[in-house]
Amino acid sequence: MIDEVVLNFNPASLIVLNVILAVVMFGVALDLRVDDFKRVISEPKSVALGLLSQLVLLPALTWGLVLVIEPQPSVALGMILVAACPGGNMSNFFTHFARGNTGLSISMTTLVTSVAVFTTPFNFGFWAGLYPPTARLLREVELNVLELGLVLFLLLALPLALGMTLRHKKPELADRIVPYFRHGSLGVFALFIVLALLANWEFFKRFIGMIFVLVFVHNAVALLTGFIVARVGKLSSEDRRALTIETGIQNSGLALVLIFTFFQGLGGMAIIAAWWGVWHLIAGLSLSGYWRRVHPERVN
Repeated sequence: MIDEVVLNFNPASLIVLNVILAVVMFGVALDLRVDDFKRVISEPKSVALGLLSQLVLLPALTWGLVLVIEPQPSVALGMILVAACPGGNMSNFFTHFARGNTGLSISMTTLVTSVAVFTTPFNFGFWAGLYPPTARLLREVELNVLELGLVLFLLLALPLALGMTLRHKKPELADRIVPYFRHGSLGVFALFIVLALLANWEFFKRFIGMIFVLVFVHNAVALLTGFIVARVGKLSSEDRRALTIETGIQNSGLALVLIFTFFQGLGGMAIIAAWWGVWHLIAGLSLSGYWRRVHPERVN
């Protein structure tokens, strides 16, 4: 039973994963400028709809999906945690590749990541607490929301602040090192996830059929949520692309760190987050590749 599976992951590996994720966020921040925050003021409607889509509707719809499908409690908890995490940093690349509003995408990623110290614990605790099976799991592990917030601060907010400070103080240095951080850290992170999957291949192989379907449906719901919100909000096609991708590309790497930190690698949660990390890249690349071939003005 997947709820009883605990993945192989030692404390030293967790420290390495924490460091890698912090370095990834530092590398992302090296490419951010004050102008990225100014877009929040210049494009308030698009940003507001993006926040609604990612921080409110996605967690709520994930809870609704859990009620309908009724997966195993640990799987449901993993789905809710992924939905509560900020957007993944690959969303900016996919938006650019899709000929979307890259500036809006960067602004959204930065803003949502900055407030994740507060929004991720709230959304996770609130929606998981409304579903009795996941609420029981939360009580069993005695999740400390303040401790969760501190981990998020160290992994997200602090590297973000340090990276942006270096960009502001030493722009030439930032320009020189950002390619190494951007490609190197993401490559190391991807390799780490692959090695973790190989170390737990028997568990993964046993449950991949069920997990594949759940992640496919969940990710489709996320992408559709962003697209419908932007469409109803009558945003431009470039903004629609940005919001769709921002809502559908989640920081599953952060979810994995939290799972191994607070839930000791609980099987259903970890496998959901790990496969999300693989699938949303496939879905994001496929969607952005399609949009790249369709000029934005032709999208209604």
